[in-house]
Amino acid sequence: MVRLTIDVIAKSRNHFKKKRGLSFPEYLKTLTHLHFSSKNIEDIGDLSMCRNLTVLYLYDNQITHICNLGFASNLTHLYVQNNNITHIDNLSNLQKLSKLYLGGNRIAVVEGLENLRELKELHLENQRLAPGEKLLLDPRTLLSAAESLCVLNISNNNIDDIRDLTVLKELRRFSAAGNRLNNMEELEDVFSHWPQLLQMDLRENPVCKKPKYRDHLITACKSLVVLDGREINELTRQFLINWKASKEAKKKKMNKHMITGPLIPYALTNNFNMGQGPHPGHSYSQANMQRWYPQQSLRTHNLKMAMSGLLNHMAVSSPICSHVDA
Repeated sequence: MVRLTIDVIAKSRNHFKKKRGLSFPEYLKTLTHLHFSSKNIEDIGDLSMCRNLTVLYLYDNQITHICNLGFASNLTHLYVQNNNITHIDNLSNLQKLSKLYLGGNRIAVVEGLENLRELKELHLENQRLAPGEKLLLDPRTLLSAAESLCVLNISNNNIDDIRDLTVLKELRRFSAAGNRLNNMEELEDVFSHWPQLLQMDLRENPVCKKPKYRDHLITACKSLVVLDGREINELTRQFLINWKASKEAKKKKMNKHMITGPLIPYALTNNFNMGQGPHPGHSYSQANMQRWYPQQSLRTHNLKMAMSGLLNHMAVSSPICSHVDA
């Protein structure tokens, strides 16, 4: 097993260049960059003498977990992509960390980054996951990175839902190519919360085959400059934004007309058609009813007068009939 230690650094010609009057321990204190990529390293040993370390290159090795970096409070860049890391551990003391490269590992859950308040770039692409498994991002980690994260790469991780990413309002560059994103409305909603997004790559997702896919995203991301590797023409963007605004205005106008202007059904009663207007089954506007209803009132009035006369006649003739019978 190859372990990165002070002795390994001492034996490396690329690092220890003895200066006049400078001892090896003193040299380690001045060291800011360590380059140990592609060295078959499996573990990180005690490097605490490198107290001023700011950049650490450990990509393309065999590292299984991150450890012994608690001393590196000045570390700003950590490159550990293409290793065998399964969990993100022991990074809480790296409070100045700005760029973290974790692509090509075996990470299933992104967590443990709550203390990295200055993290600007997070690279998580191409995790080697078990069949059917997808990369998950802990909401607590996302929330802690909301005010600082500008670059996020989650490409090729079987992801089908990015609603939890809505909180990342400072994003400038977003890569999610080669996933399983398919819901256009969900994407439009998420991207509308990223007012500073400049570059986005969603190639090789099912949503790319949706009608007017590119048009929808250009109107949803008004600051976007590059989509799927192609620049966005400003005239095209303005045309699409105006077209969308016009379409929404027409839709609102139509909805308003349907609410305020429909015909009003009104049931009328007369002695010939109980509970219906002059033509059963029809609905009439208020104006039509006002023209029709007085006519019905007149007919009803005439009928009442005729009935009243008949009753009066019967009342007068009733005593005569009684006298004759007597």
